[in-house]
Amino acid sequence: MRIEDPKIIGALSELNVELRRSSLAELTSLAIGGTTDLLRIQKHESIPGLLSLLDSHGVPHRFLGGGSNLLVGDGELPWVVLQLASPDPDVVLEGNFAQVDAAADLGRTVTFCAKHDLGGMEGLIGVPGTVGGALRMNAGAYGMQIGSYVREVKLYRAATRQIEILRGEQISFEYRHTSFAPDDMMLAVKLELPSKPFKEILQGIRICNEKRRSSQPLGQKSAGCIFKNPPGASAGRMIDELGLKGLSVGDARVSDRHANFFVNTGKASANDMLALITDVRERVRTAFSVELEHEVVIWNA
Repeated sequence: MRIEDPKIIGALSELNVELRRSSLAELTSLAIGGTTDLLRIQKHESIPGLLSLLDSHGVPHRFLGGGSNLLVGDGELPWVVLQLASPDPDVVLEGNFAQVDAAADLGRTVTFCAKHDLGGMEGLIGVPGTVGGALRMNAGAYGMQIGSYVREVKLYRAATRQIEILRGEQISFEYRHTSFAPDDMMLAVKLELPSKPFKEILQGIRICNEKRRSSQPLGQKSAGCIFKNPPGASAGRMIDELGLKGLSVGDARVSDRHANFFVNTGKASANDMLALITDVRERVRTAFSVELEHEVVIWNA
């Protein structure tokens, strides 16, 4: 979608919102996605006015984080994309509390806190994307999840059209799921992290990195795990047991290293990846009577 109305463009400038033409293939870890206008938001306080502007002119929109757990449709997209610009600094520490902007890089945040003897999030060091995306999906690995450390979340709530602060106990954090509404926009989070010596945290980070290097297709274009693990089972193990590693549709392929990672080996389209996901899901249903649920977020054009 392209914004061409001079009134909207002028209002965006007044709100300190940058307008640029973008390919979502360049903004997602799968390197798949069509073209639309991207609105880069410099200040949280601009968001209510921006959303009011877009709604009043009938401009559909979606919020984009780091694009690491996302499959976007092909072609000209029917909505514009909103994305937060990361401030400097994007992490502020006070004792055991870390105030983190939602646009902050997740891995860099974990490392920054570790250097100040704040641990607990070692398992997230290799998870790509932003802190906001990790919050929305309650990202976790190796026995931990970010929701365990959340004490407050600042967000724009679509239901009230206001910026609000929720306490941790007001939010439900479950396996790869939270109680945030789909149109809520994460802005910042306050984390309470346990004190640990940097050397101890670093050792934990090294162990997690070694596990990832040995089991995941690092360096390839992927969106992480495609499916959530069913209760008491492993999606990757079921796919592997069916001999589906290497199965492909066009340039979309089930990873040879981890069966729950699907990779873009060249110029895969969204339709290629969706066809592969559907095929694998149906084969697992037939073989195991298990309905796999998507972990990857899908934006169909």
